[in-house]
Amino acid sequence: MRKIKEECGIFGIFSKDDLEIAPLAYYGLSALQHRGQESCGIAISKDRNLKAYKDVGLVHEVFTPQILSDLGKGNLCIGHVRYCTTGGNNRQNAQPILVNHIKGSLAVAHNGNLVNSFELREELELQGSIFHTTSDTEVIAHTIIKQRLQSQSIEEAVEKTIPLLKGAFSLLLMSPSKIIALRDPFGFRPLCYGEMQDGSYVIASESTALDAIGARFIRDLEAGEILVFSQEGIQSIKTYCNQVPKRICSFEYIYFARADSMIDGKSVHQARIRAGEFLAKSHPVEADLVIGVPDSGIDAAIGYARESKIPYDIGFVKNRYIARTFISPTQEERVEKLRLKLNPILPNIQGKRIVLIDDSIVRGNTTLRLVKLLKEAGVKEIHMRVSAPPFMHPCFYGTDIDSQENLIACKYSIPQIQELLGLDSLGYLSMEGLAYMLKGDQGFCHACFSGEYPTPTPSHTQKNKFE
Repeated sequence: MRKIKEECGIFGIFSKDDLEIAPLAYYGLSALQHRGQESCGIAISKDRNLKAYKDVGLVHEVFTPQILSDLGKGNLCIGHVRYCTTGGNNRQNAQPILVNHIKGSLAVAHNGNLVNSFELREELELQGSIFHTTSDTEVIAHTIIKQRLQSQSIEEAVEKTIPLLKGAFSLLLMSPSKIIALRDPFGFRPLCYGEMQDGSYVIASESTALDAIGARFIRDLEAGEILVFSQEGIQSIKTYCNQVPKRICSFEYIYFARADSMIDGKSVHQARIRAGEFLAKSHPVEADLVIGVPDSGIDAAIGYARESKIPYDIGFVKNRYIARTFISPTQEERVEKLRLKLNPILPNIQGKRIVLIDDSIVRGNTTLRLVKLLKEAGVKEIHMRVSAPPFMHPCFYGTDIDSQENLIACKYSIPQIQELLGLDSLGYLSMEGLAYMLKGDQGFCHACFSGEYPTPTPSHTQKNKFE
């Protein structure tokens, strides 16, 4: 099903002693698989030597028991799951990226998207840098290394690099002896860390990855914060904290993050519940049943049902073993895979007026197919409620919407969209509802809904994932 996609998930472990570190990274990345399903990789440090394995595919497809065994023991590792928003989907663009330089070696894993990637890359190439990938992560790596050649330590180089990078970047960097974690000054993408019972530290895009390996959550990194993990302990560098207003992506709470994650002190599940409650208040309707589109529509559907007092029930069974439908080459194949992936539960919905909750409508193709599926199943009326405002503007911070031309809300009014999709009624979450969902916190980016960008927009957009 064609959904909004977010760039990546990152994961790292720092231990003072050697341990079977690759399997731990495997479990952590598996818990972040929802953030990227195109490629993945793990880099480890053992005896101050870096080695990595990465490939196109899901975590369980890429990392066989033999490959995990071959990676061996180590005391540091970083890992990555990727969905490309800058740079094509191939093994070369998979992360972590390893770079050797005169002062050592470095592995880099990145979640987010730079808005000045084109300019930085052009400048670096004119100075003699040679690139092996088309991703902005390699631009970050080269920029850090350039500063490293003039710095006493890797953390000093990172501190000098941050003002040069514009846009979204939650990063994990691994030298032979240190892991450095950092969030950009706006904090667009999440990053947190915790501790295992043996004293090892774990860093991840979401707290659910800490849970997956039994690590105790400590805290989220602050926007602009640099954390250095070394044999001496943890060093926090806050040079760039509180220099600009915080702007974490609001769509992390609407769709990207797993419902069981906590991000910057807020429960993703509870945020989605509140979105559903607000939709019930702002877009009431007489209906027999509320159902949610798996997975991210379910929490909002529960919230809608609670507030409206309309019964909630399961409308679809999701087959989790069907390949992703958005990569299917033809319309016919996408329709068939949708039928295989989501199957309606007929006794629950036949002859009923239903409220259908989903997290977003992008192009409208998936919604159109869902509506057709429900009508064929005998649903009497379909009243759709969307737990996000309409997508009206491109996102340049790690979401694969860098063009307005394919956004249905940019072409049609809400009544027109309702008619085009064959719905009996349609209601979106308002900007007021988004504030309610996020507890009135103003520290969020909502540029894709409002057009209010926290940073300058890029002069070059590298790709349009709709093509």
